Amino acid sequence: MEDFGAKVGRKIGEAVSQVERESDRLVTYINSEVVPAVRGESSSALRTAAEKLKQFADYLDDQKRKKQGS
Repeated sequence: MEDFGAKVGRKIGEAVSQVERESDRLVTYINSEVVPAVRGESSSALRTAAEKLKQFADYLDDQKRKKQGS
């Protein structure tokens, strides 16, 4: 029975080590691939939103000028 317990303990230890290695790989992947992509996309989205807000502000200014000119 002690031999069985030792085998189970080793298997659990191996599984824990595997999970730790895979977790490290996942964190590395997220930091090197996902985070930069999200940052890149978010800056692009902000630039698009800024341009749309500028267009809307221009539209509001045009409407105001048209009302004042009438």
